[in-house]
Amino acid sequence: MPFTPYSLMVFGWAQIVMDLQPLVAILTGEGKWHGWTHTFLAALVLGAASAVTGKYLSEWGLALLAWGRKPRLVIGWTVAFVSAWIGTFSHILIDGVLHREMEPLAPFVAGNPLFLALTQAQVQKFCLICGALGTVVYFAVQLVVILKKQTLRRVDKRKD
Repeated sequence: MPFTPYSLMVFGWAQIVMDLQPLVAILTGEGKWHGWTHTFLAALVLGAASAVTGKYLSEWGLALLAWGRKPRLVIGWTVAFVSAWIGTFSHILIDGVLHREMEPLAPFVAGNPLFLALTQAQVQKFCLICGALGTVVYFAVQLVVILKKQTLRRVDKRKD
């Protein structure tokens, strides 16, 4: 199964999982806001966990929205893992640039070599541009699929 808007559900779930530890730190007042979950090592592990849980949660949510209609939407394993890992690793990269207290290379390297590699405005522009480009690519692919289906229907009608 190719990437679809449904794979964004796994991507989004991975973002939530990444920020569970900071949420606990904020609510309890203990620990670093960007602690152990904000390392590349944790991104690998939490991405895998997000892929497995996010695939099933997303399919369950989509089944609820479908109200029993067939066919059931399935998110493939490759899409689930790639979406989750894009979510977790991009989370580390973006937060690493913006938050000094992070240690993205822990436990191997102390400190944050990513901090201030870009300004907050540059990060925001980058995210907006990526979102806009992703939207354009998505709709362009959808247009190609529609045109291809129409062409195939015309060919089938001519055969009759």
